[in-house]
Amino acid sequence: MHFKYCYTLSLIIFLAFSACSPQPDPQDILAEEIQAVENGLRPSVVTLADSAKSFSIMERMEHYNVPGVSIAVVTEGKLRWAKGYGTANTQTRSPVDESTLFQAGSISKPVAALAVLKLAEEGKLELDTDVNTYLTDWKIENSKYTEDEKVTLRGLLTHSAGVTVHGFPGYIQTDTFPSVIEVLDGEGNTSKIEVDTVPGSIWRYSGGGYTIAQKAVADVSGMAFAEYLDNKILDPLGMTNSTYEQPLPEQYHQRASAAYDEQGNLIEGLWHNYPELAAAGLWTTPTDLAKYCIAMQEIAAGQPSDILSRATVEKMLTKHQNNWGLGPGLRGEGDSLMFGHGGKNAGFTNDMVASVRHGNAVIIMTNADNGGPLIGEIYRSLVKQYDINQKISDTRVVETVDLSDEQLQSFAGTYHSTQPLFGVTNYPINAHAKDGMLILLDPDDGERFDLTPLPDSTFLDFRRNTEVVFHTKDDSLIMTLKNYNFSFYRVDDEL
Repeated sequence: MHFKYCYTLSLIIFLAFSACSPQPDPQDILAEEIQAVENGLRPSVVTLADSAKSFSIMERMEHYNVPGVSIAVVTEGKLRWAKGYGTANTQTRSPVDESTLFQAGSISKPVAALAVLKLAEEGKLELDTDVNTYLTDWKIENSKYTEDEKVTLRGLLTHSAGVTVHGFPGYIQTDTFPSVIEVLDGEGNTSKIEVDTVPGSIWRYSGGGYTIAQKAVADVSGMAFAEYLDNKILDPLGMTNSTYEQPLPEQYHQRASAAYDEQGNLIEGLWHNYPELAAAGLWTTPTDLAKYCIAMQEIAAGQPSDILSRATVEKMLTKHQNNWGLGPGLRGEGDSLMFGHGGKNAGFTNDMVASVRHGNAVIIMTNADNGGPLIGEIYRSLVKQYDINQKISDTRVVETVDLSDEQLQSFAGTYHSTQPLFGVTNYPINAHAKDGMLILLDPDDGERFDLTPLPDSTFLDFRRNTEVVFHTKDDSLIMTLKNYNFSFYRVDDEL
């Protein structure tokens, strides 16, 4: 009895103490999480001397010339937090917040794909039928490539239909805005969208294919594409800060971010316009894209939805060629399956990735061409803070070496590709020494690699984490870009 009394008394004292002890404030916990993410950014590559450093998000935004960033984080199937950083428009000095609209770029594609899947579920089209069946005033031309295999909506959504045109540059505000048919016929600022290989024979990313799908949705539904997406997809998902209307209606302008180039300069006219709505036309926010991710996760888990059935979403998340689903890209298997998409329009760089089974997602949107490296650093900090089941490589620590001007000059010269590249035989790259580095310039698009010397005739572009290795073969200097698996020989040497 004495023991029982003491135990009971101790329990009462413990419970009383617990009741009086201050409990952690959930908002304080969340604030600490966000602060840890904001101050835990790490580059993909650092030198040994900088290996212990981490940076704040504002420091890295300045470093990469990114005026504005917006982030949404989903954990356990709910929006954990969303926050904006920096400036949406340097002319008006408007800040980025959770409601600031960004151009989604190619993240437009997986959301647009829901329209095709919706019409298929309603029996108004079939994914494996010749898409010409559904097109009215424009058709894919028959050719030797389509004699036996036809272009289908499944092929268009999975980039395996043999259709041309990778992406679109957009139109400045003073440009004539072409119709969809004009874009398809090559009467805009890109070439004609056509089939140049047997459908299903290869995987090749094609914004042109999604423009055909856009036309099919409009023709089958009898509605303008943006109107159909608003009524059948965006509004039911609760994506009230999103639109596919292009040019962007005036009512959204005050909340829309401007666009900036790699140097952080404002793009002429604030942003480009895109008639290729399904491929690149979505204006949205990370919070709205989080709603898309959460809805797909819930449907995949068996929760009923007015958007799509579980069976349709499972088909959407089934890998086709090159690990591509019906809209999103896929990686992992089973319990670790992930879906997502990157997005790049002029002056906007974004990424979205979500787990299918674990209720986690991250969406990061930036208003700059140079947002990619910053996104990688933010991801690295998020992965450290949350168990979000993403494979993001840890920071790589490298040893650098100092080379004399004479040593650097030994790698300089004009190089040609060892095999056709981008359709060009002997594709050229120029290399010259400057300020202790080796500079590679692509004369075609002006792309530049600033290479820091490492041991063993190896160089590294820290910004892109691109490694370049030199070796001699048959008395010729060979340069290999390891990340891309491209090799070049110096034209001054004998190959």
